[in-house]
Amino acid sequence: MDKLFKLKERGTTVGTEVIAGITTFLTMVYIVIVNPGILSEAGMDFHGVFIATVLASVTATLIMGLFSNYPIVLAPGMGLNAYFAYTVVGGSGFSWQVALGAVFIGGVLFVLLSLTPFRYMLLDAIPTSLKHAITAGIGLFITFIGLQNAKIIVDSPATLLTLGDLTEPMTLLTVVGLIVSLILMAYGVKGFLFVGMLITGIIAYFSGQLHMPDSVVAMPSGLNATAFQLDIGSVFTQGLYSVIFTFLLITLFDTTGTMLGVAEQTGLLKDNKFPRSQGALLADAVGTSVGALLGTSPTSAYIESSAGVAVGGRTGLTAVVVSVLLAATLFFSPIISVLASIPAITAPALIIVGFLMLNVLRKIDWSDLEEAFPAFLIVVLMPLTYSIATGIGIGFIVYPLLKLVRGKARDVHPIFYLFAVLFFIQIIFFSH
Repeated sequence: MDKLFKLKERGTTVGTEVIAGITTFLTMVYIVIVNPGILSEAGMDFHGVFIATVLASVTATLIMGLFSNYPIVLAPGMGLNAYFAYTVVGGSGFSWQVALGAVFIGGVLFVLLSLTPFRYMLLDAIPTSLKHAITAGIGLFITFIGLQNAKIIVDSPATLLTLGDLTEPMTLLTVVGLIVSLILMAYGVKGFLFVGMLITGIIAYFSGQLHMPDSVVAMPSGLNATAFQLDIGSVFTQGLYSVIFTFLLITLFDTTGTMLGVAEQTGLLKDNKFPRSQGALLADAVGTSVGALLGTSPTSAYIESSAGVAVGGRTGLTAVVVSVLLAATLFFSPIISVLASIPAITAPALIIVGFLMLNVLRKIDWSDLEEAFPAFLIVVLMPLTYSIATGIGIGFIVYPLLKLVRGKARDVHPIFYLFAVLFFIQIIFFSH
């Protein structure tokens, strides 16, 4: 065990790693409830997506733990699942099979990029301000979806959107669940999102809004409804190139940023560089590809991994422990499907995760027009256009234009000009 994970070298023990794994698991296990709930709105089978979510997470996290020896967990990313369900399928009208095909192609490209130095060039081409803006924009988009699902925000003929009826049982329960989760968060309760879901579920049960299944435990079944159902050919015939690029782009820099943050927290960065980064990125790339084959949206490194690091997790053993615990959830699909079917249980998690993602806005220099305005457009247009890709595209077009006007064309990476042209073509000619 020590030889495999270098426990002594990193100043940790098996007991500490196990506790770190349990802590991380509690902070991120909400995804096995939320992700199938979101993707089922795209017409996918809940149980199939649930199993695919767990298996993709376990695969990617095991690779991370065993081959890169980092206490980092991977699972289908929040934001990417919303983009999949509400923009690619719901907004653009593509089938979920075609969307899975785009995810798979993006995953394969991610694998190839992970094996070459080009991944660094791609990351360097995107300005830091826009990376932060994309994260924040996705956060605002997720929050908006949570508010809509709970009917806290509803359609209005006069103003497009307005405040919903807070006295409706489900909406009121959402508000209560949100308050419960925020209180738990304020008191630093580990796994506050998951615990908040359970408490909200208990309230829903006693208020008659939740009915317990006949059995809490069951053998996993239903994967055949989503596994190997992807449609790769239609990705090219229907021109989902911007979708592939969006999946790839967000997964690449989101995962890299999270990994760097967690590695810095553990003290494993060397000369501000990320050792064994190739294996770490491959873990995510393989997880995304496997997830697409089985029936789920792209995986991503989870910032919740920092919770395990905070209690002493320093090696891949933490990730292995999380993988084992995630695998165990496969046998609790009846109760998980009931919890996911109640918007009031999942909406607070969407709202709070979105809030946490907005934290990066403080890293943007808002006094610099060339950096700030494109970032502003990305953040605002993602929820207003109900499209992550559209928000990114317009920000990517405006950024080099402002630089050109200010005589700073050389400050823009040549590859970024190519991004801008591709997004311009996509938005003008193929977005309708």
